[in-house]
Amino acid sequence: MIKKTLCFSNPIYLSLRNAQLVLHLPEVENNKTLPEAIKKEAERTIPIEDIGVVILDNRRITITSGAMETLLENNCAVITCNQKSMPVGLLLPLCGNTTQNERFRSQLEASLPLRKQLWQQTIKQKILNQEYVLRTNTDKETNCMRVWSNDVRSGDPDNLEARAAAYYWRNVFTTYPNFVRDREGVPPNNLLNYGYAILRAIIARALVGSGLLPTLGIHHHNRYNAYCLADDIMEPYRPYVDQLVLDIIQCNLEISDITRDLKMQLLGIPMLDVVINGKRSPLMIAAQQTTASLAKCFAGECKRISYPEM
Repeated sequence: MIKKTLCFSNPIYLSLRNAQLVLHLPEVENNKTLPEAIKKEAERTIPIEDIGVVILDNRRITITSGAMETLLENNCAVITCNQKSMPVGLLLPLCGNTTQNERFRSQLEASLPLRKQLWQQTIKQKILNQEYVLRTNTDKETNCMRVWSNDVRSGDPDNLEARAAAYYWRNVFTTYPNFVRDREGVPPNNLLNYGYAILRAIIARALVGSGLLPTLGIHHHNRYNAYCLADDIMEPYRPYVDQLVLDIIQCNLEISDITRDLKMQLLGIPMLDVVINGKRSPLMIAAQQTTASLAKCFAGECKRISYPEM
């Protein structure tokens, strides 16, 4: 089942009633000039079990402890944004799987050779997906990227990921010939940042649902990063966000600010159509298949992570 992604950009009061998320618009309820019939219509309810991601993008949003607790109990990722409407925080449940303790142990005890092999698989698929985006959107030569993908060794000691990334970013945005991928850089970096934040939440949510510890990565190990594993596993998924941003650029001349319309398009990331294990699936469902296969790799039940192929 596809979970809903909810983004609240206006002042709103979120509470809980009968396992439903209740949405109140305070500006409507407090307006004495409006008839009661209209005020009643200002309230809406959504089953919490249908929600996968909630984005809080306004400083005047109020959410009750009961609503927050129930969202987390249903493995919902809650994202908070700063005054520039960029995601800055991610809240996930502490326990999202009945066999979490067992899976934590398998993950913690994973050998270095296994982690290096899993990273090799991750980078190979990331480069292949980047190659597809570059080949289908530009006239640039991409044979080199296929060669780099084939040459990735266990643990990627040659850092072919960085070589492929440098070539990819230099050529993928033809309308921005001098583009440099930088979190603080000029557009379309803002769109990429927003899209990757949504993707990170989806992957982190799927990891928790598979009973894994998002903090302990197979490659990333920044001591200040609470979601190293999410950053690892999302790598082959990043080109899907890149493709969406390319599609947005073709339809919008102005992307200096992330408008409401641009947000709505980026919030469609969970529903993007991907191919995984030879079958089409929404990205959010594919992420669950990927993390479930990763848990099996840690447990010694399989040797390959299921990643989407573009």
